[in-house]
Amino acid sequence: MQNTCLRQFPLFLLLTVSLTVALPTASLQAKPFFEDGFLGLTQQEVHVKLGIPHAIRSRKSALRVFSYYSPKDWKKYFSKLVSPQNGEDVYTYSRDGVQVRYSFVYKPDFREAVDFPTLHVKRVEVEFTPSVPLKTVPSLVGEFNPTASPDDPAFRSNLWVLLFKGPPSKDAELVVEQWDKEDGDWSLAYQLFSLNGLPNYLTVDSAIDRLEFTVQSLSRIHQIGRHTHEPMMNPYSPEFAQRPPEPPKPKKTIPVPVYAE
Repeated sequence: MQNTCLRQFPLFLLLTVSLTVALPTASLQAKPFFEDGFLGLTQQEVHVKLGIPHAIRSRKSALRVFSYYSPKDWKKYFSKLVSPQNGEDVYTYSRDGVQVRYSFVYKPDFREAVDFPTLHVKRVEVEFTPSVPLKTVPSLVGEFNPTASPDDPAFRSNLWVLLFKGPPSKDAELVVEQWDKEDGDWSLAYQLFSLNGLPNYLTVDSAIDRLEFTVQSLSRIHQIGRHTHEPMMNPYSPEFAQRPPEPPKPKKTIPVPVYAE
């Protein structure tokens, strides 16, 4: 009996080790949530896909104020002063005479009971210098693939255009803040910003300064965004481009004074 137990023990140990090696954690095998190929990736996977970041930037406030560091300086000094997720990986490219700058914003996986949990991409910001026409954005950003149906969900404000694409993903809750998770089904959203504001009559030539890949909830917008999200026709549909030009604004006439004779 004792010899039988001794013979079985190495086999049990071997199976245990094999299962441990063959079943890595979900964070080590992270897959993108959506077709953009970025949202949900780990920071390590971003580095494998795009290489070493060209720079690291850290936000100074809620406003868009940043400090930029070389990867070497960030790793040696500044990463020890702030939380790891405060460092955004930056990649800058030149495409058709436009500077296209990608910045990856991360969120820790708090399911991991460790001091430094795995970071996952929760938002990708793509900035254009100089600003570009709305119609040009897909040719500059290969990961941006908006739909062409005029009835697909699209909204606007005076500063941005918001587009949804594809079905929701339960996995995307990983990068949603805890207090928001139960408020809706989370989908891929493209948000295009104009620093100087968008005209009332939007056209395919309206200037865009920034594109963001985000995770947002269409059902939540229908519930609480009625006063902030104005529905509109999908600006990347053929029907939108074929609209008639903006009607001329009525001229304001100057009243002519009438004098008593």
